Amino acid sequence: MKLNVCWMYHDIMDLYGDKGNMMVLEKRCKDRGIDFLLDTCTIGEEKDLSTYDLLFIGGGADKEQHMLIDDLLSRKDNIKKAMDSNTFILLICGGYQLFGQYYIDADNNKIDCLKFFDYYTENCEDKKRCIGNIAINCKLEDQEFMVIGFENHGGQTQNVKHPFGQVLAGHGNNFEEKTEGFYNGQVLGTYMHGPLLPKNPKVADFIIYKSIQKHNPEFQLSDLLPLDDSLENKAKNQMLQRLQVL
Repeated sequence: MKLNVCWMYHDIMDLYGDKGNMMVLEKRCKDRGIDFLLDTCTIGEEKDLSTYDLLFIGGGADKEQHMLIDDLLSRKDNIKKAMDSNTFILLICGGYQLFGQYYIDADNNKIDCLKFFDYYTENCEDKKRCIGNIAINCKLEDQEFMVIGFENHGGQTQNVKHPFGQVLAGHGNNFEEKTEGFYNGQVLGTYMHGPLLPKNPKVADFIIYKSIQKHNPEFQLSDLLPLDDSLENKAKNQMLQRLQVL
């Protein structure tokens, strides 16, 4: 069993410890005897993204998004091919925004994005930012549980028809709606840095399971060997208590 991963724009989009997500996936795979093969792809590199089980794009500020957008748009057909072949996709913050319709940055510059999904992101007129620890309640297939992270974004993402979860504490996609992220069964986008996965082992295992299914469609979440998550859950529960949602 193996997991073949491509971390896109690893040298550009790595904000607030997002690389930790890859470290967690690698550790949890190796602890189960699953080969974890991590590749990278940055501006100008030729890669067939459809050959990977999982694509990952981390977060970045406006400057970084402007740097890579032309290269990303040039890969749109190949990313669509990856999605059509059941590659799972994890997107953090800026990566999440770039799969929507457009993004208007802090200086009111409009970035036309990949337009795979109906959501779009605009800046807040008074320049306020969604900052701080966040907790959400999410449902991934037959699992329902709380997820924690850290958000720091000025963009207000609207028209999200399939959110990752409902906000229990913090802001989420925007100041008004109390929804966070996007999840459609194959693409998971979220504003949660921190990074996301160290304190959320259930999310990490869900991503591993969905990614393995690309080449092993009969594989189930219950097929993953259980790990000792007591330390991770203790850290998570500490934050849930601090946010007064536990």
